[in-house]
Amino acid sequence: MSNPLKKLAGQTVVYGIGSILPRIINYLFSLALTYIFKTPSDLASNTEFYAYISFVNIIFTYGFETAFFNFSNKLNDKEKVYSTALISLLTSSLVFTLVTILFKNNLANVIGYPNNSEYVTWCILIVATDTLMALPFAKYRLNNQAKKFAGLKLLNVFIYLLVSSFYLVFCKNAFENNENNFLSTLYNPIIGVGYAFLAQLIANLICIIFMYKSFIINYVFDFNVWKQLINYSWPLLILGLAGMTNETFDRIIIKKLLPTDVGQTELGIYGACYKISILMTIFIQAFKYAAEPFFFNTSNDKNSKQLNAVVMKYFVIFCLFLFLVTMMNIDIVIKMISEQYRVGVGVAPILLMANLCLGIFLNLSIWYKLTNQTKFGAVITIIGAIITLVINFIFVPKYSYMASAWATLISYASMMVLSYYLGKKYYPIKYNLRSIFLFFGLALLLYFISFLWNDLQPKMLKLILNNLLVLFYLFTFYKLEFKNLLKLKKNVIS
Repeated sequence: MSNPLKKLAGQTVVYGIGSILPRIINYLFSLALTYIFKTPSDLASNTEFYAYISFVNIIFTYGFETAFFNFSNKLNDKEKVYSTALISLLTSSLVFTLVTILFKNNLANVIGYPNNSEYVTWCILIVATDTLMALPFAKYRLNNQAKKFAGLKLLNVFIYLLVSSFYLVFCKNAFENNENNFLSTLYNPIIGVGYAFLAQLIANLICIIFMYKSFIINYVFDFNVWKQLINYSWPLLILGLAGMTNETFDRIIIKKLLPTDVGQTELGIYGACYKISILMTIFIQAFKYAAEPFFFNTSNDKNSKQLNAVVMKYFVIFCLFLFLVTMMNIDIVIKMISEQYRVGVGVAPILLMANLCLGIFLNLSIWYKLTNQTKFGAVITIIGAIITLVINFIFVPKYSYMASAWATLISYASMMVLSYYLGKKYYPIKYNLRSIFLFFGLALLLYFISFLWNDLQPKMLKLILNNLLVLFYLFTFYKLEFKNLLKLKKNVIS
């Protein structure tokens, strides 16, 4: 019999190839954009519109991915669940898309881009195509088709990178160098960084063609199944919107709360520096892809709660390792963005810790998903969203994006604590808090020790000392946890 933890780790690696690698490429390209558009205000629209896309994606999918996971394991006819959910998403997406395109000019005026209504069209089509792919990707995950999942995700980012580079490197350079050729005629400076939206849309459309078999099914709409899906998912919609408020609202509001001549620049800087937390963000996303179906599939096992506790402990330990790797090498990491953006590097440790809290919350959230009490998840996330809104509205006008970073940390930390205490009541799991707090304290201690030689010259000596601290963290893990891992490999089986 196989070790479920080993299976989870293996799935995380495969999903990592499908989600981490594309995101790394995507993140690296977004960082490269800071060199292509060296004025921070020029990148503000990219940051802002992707924040809008994140919000609208939640509305378009309205929690049906998780509902599909849940009821595919509970109802006998999985294909009927898939078909009903797919018909629902196809219909609603068509309606939402047509309405948005009809009022695209009005929307472009409202959000402050009257000359770029094409941004609205491209972005809503990105959301619609994302929605079309959502259930097929969820089905791949449910059926453990991780390789197919990874292949299509890689294809998507490869096409995006290819088309974006074509417009923003070759065509842009031809235009700016006044070259009299075909490439220069394809670039419009008014669109600018918006060509990245067009590239993403083209990538999505090509991926849909490659997953065409997922749409060739026996289309059956069962209203009773749909009612169960929607009753389960509507709190997830609220949860998703509130969660996205925590994650991206700051990138929408910064421009609104600061003077016009400052807001665009500050938003561009914050959007670029936010990506410094790349390692933590991507690992959490890959883990989520693998862990959600894993937790549902093992929920009936007698050792399921023990597994959840073990997963939580090693998840936190690894995320703290990523925090240390990033911050101990920040002098190298910061060079990924153009010099004009580096003034915002102070948000990095705050956002890394915020993402750690978010990751813990995602682990803890399994209790209300397994007990069908998703309303609690909605309430917790709404509280987090309120905290985010209040802190941003009060402090951004004075402290700019630093207030947004702290708002994100305080919000996620509050959600984490609330979820933990509610979970103790409704789905008690005995987490190894002693080990978690030990490694948490160790990571913070090592980070603050590194301040002792912060101004040390040459910088190479500083990097060596910092990474010796990282090695000390790994050595501590080896001494305290390696034997436990060997025991788990022998004892925790499905």
